[in-house]
Amino acid sequence: MRNRNITQKNLYLILPGKVSKVAVMYANEFGLSIIDALTAIYSSEFYRRLEDESSKLWHYGPVALYEEFLESRAKSS
Repeated sequence: MRNRNITQKNLYLILPGKVSKVAVMYANEFGLSIIDALTAIYSSEFYRRLEDESSKLWHYGPVALYEEFLESRAKSS
């Protein structure tokens, strides 16, 4: 059986799927284009935490990640 552990070296493989779901929710709720939503996510402190394997945010499902994203935006405003 192969090693299927998520590490900092392979985390990038699962992030696009998670980010895309958060972006769709954000775009729909705030009437943004998907490009604007993705730009907001990828340039956020939330994404910096998400791409850090040690934060374990990648464990969260789309709804929990979306809530984390919104909270992080509220804190930075």
